[in-house]
Amino acid sequence: MNRIENLHNNVFSKKNVELFEKNIMLLAVVGFVIHLLLIFIENYYSLDIFSSRTNLSSNPISALYTPFTFILVYEAFLLIYYLPRSFTTSVAKEYEIISLVLIRKIFKDIPEISLEPDQILNENNLQLMYDLLAVIVIFYLIYLFKKTWVNTPKRKTNKNLEKFINYKKLLSILLVPTLLILCFINFYEWFIQVFISQSYTDNLNGVFFIDFFTILILVDVFILLISFQYTERYSQLIRNTGFIISTILLRLSFSAEGLYSILLLILGVVFGLVILRIYKLAEENY
Repeated sequence: MNRIENLHNNVFSKKNVELFEKNIMLLAVVGFVIHLLLIFIENYYSLDIFSSRTNLSSNPISALYTPFTFILVYEAFLLIYYLPRSFTTSVAKEYEIISLVLIRKIFKDIPEISLEPDQILNENNLQLMYDLLAVIVIFYLIYLFKKTWVNTPKRKTNKNLEKFINYKKLLSILLVPTLLILCFINFYEWFIQVFISQSYTDNLNGVFFIDFFTILILVDVFILLISFQYTERYSQLIRNTGFIISTILLRLSFSAEGLYSILLLILGVVFGLVILRIYKLAEENY
């Protein structure tokens, strides 16, 4: 346990976290500039670099998609960083990542809207309205989720809890190289699809996050199984199980399209919020 504690402190030291944040911000700026240059070259010289396989070069606004992608990678790192603190904290971070994924999608879809009077209610315009409304709803649900968690009675730390936290620290250590490997693999596959094989998929939101949320589900299940050893409280087991179901719904949303995807996202967050509210009531009467 002491070795795990020391290793976790070294991996997630203040220096390393700040270094990772600095490098991510640098990559975000560089990626934004490169994306803008590619858009300029395509439009000015009438070249087809990747416009025929993706809609990320139709407008300079689309270039915002790139820095937001790096910001999301940093948010995924923070989720791993917060994992040992509490199950609820990591789930709240999942919801924040989902909201940022939606905002990133909006930057991609804005150039596709039509302002023609007879096209106001076309598919692209309606999808943009769905996404904008979903961001507002999820943002408010996250606020309610965090407010509920702050007002939930907390347990006192004991030896069993400390051992359980150390197991979660071990998982967070293992997730760091997993995150980096996922980033490289997904970027490589996306690059091959767009610039070489020309077999591009339209599901940009699913790139990286389908795999990442699948791994989160497995990690959550593993944490749930470990927790059986340290608690017999029904309310806590139901809460953790409910959070896993919430994560599964978020994962399913990346495989869905249009309004169905939005509904799965909102349902996943609402389910987690309701579970936490009921858990709070149970803890207050425990």
